[in-house]
Amino acid sequence: MRKVVAAGAVAALAGTGMLLGSGAASAAPATATVAAARQAPAPAAQPTGKVVANGGLWVRQDATTASKRLNLLPKGTVTALECKKNGQNVDGNRIWYKVGAGKPGWVAARYVQNLAPVAYCK
Repeated sequence: MRKVVAAGAVAALAGTGMLLGSGAASAAPATATVAAARQAPAPAAQPTGKVVANGGLWVRQDATTASKRLNLLPKGTVTALECKKNGQNVDGNRIWYKVGAGKPGWVAARYVQNLAPVAYCK
């Protein structure tokens, strides 16, 4: 059984070009490759969004235009979108995104072009 498993590992590593030599010198890269393959996959990149409001977009303390203004994001700014939730209706859109740029806060989705799907806040 061990010979079959070892042969399978050698065949897999040979396909990657890791087994170019013989002896102990070639064993180290193969071991590192096997260890790297066992690691958990990297987390998905955080979704981002681009501000499309002509005058920029205010980051607010809560998901309403009546809440305190925290920061102004200029038009064209690309920012990380942590999650989304329903808030005040802004031009027919009730979605607000939580951002972490500057002070963490909320922006109306009506004025953000999301560049990747954004999950609802938990």
